[in-house]
Amino acid sequence: MAQNARPRKLTADARKTALAKLPGWSEVSGRDAIARKFVFKDFNQAFGFMTRAALVAEKMDHHPEWFNVYKTVEVTLSTHDADGVTDLDITLAEAMDRIAR
Repeated sequence: MAQNARPRKLTADARKTALAKLPGWSEVSGRDAIARKFVFKDFNQAFGFMTRAALVAEKMDHHPEWFNVYKTVEVTLSTHDADGVTDLDITLAEAMDRIAR
């Protein structure tokens, strides 16, 4: 993406195609966002996941909305500058899936 260019919201078809390649991720009802619940063995694994995902998110300058209780991490992704799901969200979702393995 060009410097200072605003990310573009994905079309409904592009979002559907991207979600088909992201098992466990789904559209958020009433909002242009995607979400997934990650469940780990224990708090240590959940926190480790969040730490590694945070480093990726910081490099991307694209930060998730997330909620953690013990071994569960609930993630919601949406690009606020675009008012919806963009390629940034898909890229971060793919990275989170790799980290969670």
